[in-house]
Amino acid sequence: MTNMKAHKCDVVHFYNQRGTVEQWLKEGKYALNWTRLSCKRFAADQVRLALFVLAYNLGNFLRRLALPKSDSQWSLRSLQVELVKIVAKGISHSNYTHFRMAEVAVSRELFERILLRINRLRCCTA
Repeated sequence: MTNMKAHKCDVVHFYNQRGTVEQWLKEGKYALNWTRLSCKRFAADQVRLALFVLAYNLGNFLRRLALPKSDSQWSLRSLQVELVKIVAKGISHSNYTHFRMAEVAVSRELFERILLRINRLRCCTA
């Protein structure tokens, strides 16, 4: 029930958009804990919230542009657990870098596709 005085299609559209925004907020709260604004000064909390929003946008950027289309529906929490918090050891040589990853991490093929997509993004901006 609503008290909006608009055409029924406009009301449905409004509430669909509102639901989408609430899903984004819920995802940000769950993945980034951005409800923790515990600084003593308002300006410090404002900066902290801005950093959370930046992290959320970077996560969305990675999800939308770097993940293959088959995995682009991952939540930010899944992205964080599967890609960001993986255990890996980087071994650099003169011309190349090897990553030795834990067995529970994403598959080698998926990781290579993600790196290739990131590299394509980098090449386009250079």
